[in-house]
Amino acid sequence: MRQPDSPLPRTGQDHTLSPYEPELGEVPSNDVSADELDAVNKTGTTTIGISTAEGVVIATDMRASLGGRFVSNKNVQKVEQIHPSAALTLVGSVGGAQSFIRSLRAEVDLYEARRGEDISINALATLAGNFARGGPFFAINPILGGVDDEGHHVYSIDPAGGVMADDYTVTGSGLMVAHGTLEQQYEDDMTNEEAKQVAASGIKAAVERDTGSGNGVYLAAITEEGVDITGHKDFEEVL
Repeated sequence: MRQPDSPLPRTGQDHTLSPYEPELGEVPSNDVSADELDAVNKTGTTTIGISTAEGVVIATDMRASLGGRFVSNKNVQKVEQIHPSAALTLVGSVGGAQSFIRSLRAEVDLYEARRGEDISINALATLAGNFARGGPFFAINPILGGVDDEGHHVYSIDPAGGVMADDYTVTGSGLMVAHGTLEQQYEDDMTNEEAKQVAASGIKAAVERDTGSGNGVYLAAITEEGVDITGHKDFEEVL
């Protein structure tokens, strides 16, 4: 009987290959078209982190949008506690940022369970940068702020995994406007209450000009005792 032209037997397996060699597959493409990108829920956003004499203050606006053109939610909490004395902002795609926060929280809990102590903020920032560089967290640019035995820390984490520490930092679509406010009003050794006013002023300035930011401000005050997050629809409540 004539054998089929295919080199594969009826089992469908290629027995000319060594069974000891790894079998390689293909990684699905993560390419996103411009049309698909416009449909992604994004926070647009202005987020601010300030190191103070008492700890750290983080401020964010409350708006989420579709492609930066349609307001999809007016009450988004864009700063979340991820550590007993640290918080992270949501910047970029909502799904990517939420997944990023869940992953970091899991690692923080795992570290504490294994070692019986909290991970340092510097190590947490390094871990966040590694996750941003190597993980599937699409289009994120968060701020990490925290307090530990080594001091008060503010880090910006770029989408490529870069981690930069500073006394204050701004990320998001309204950063250029907010940065100008901070350059004028920031002072060394501010209290948390003073930093809240400065940060809220920066968010308010961005809201006036950036269509991706709006609808109020969330403020997170971080000390060695923990993280306190409050939302304000009216800027006059904190200015």
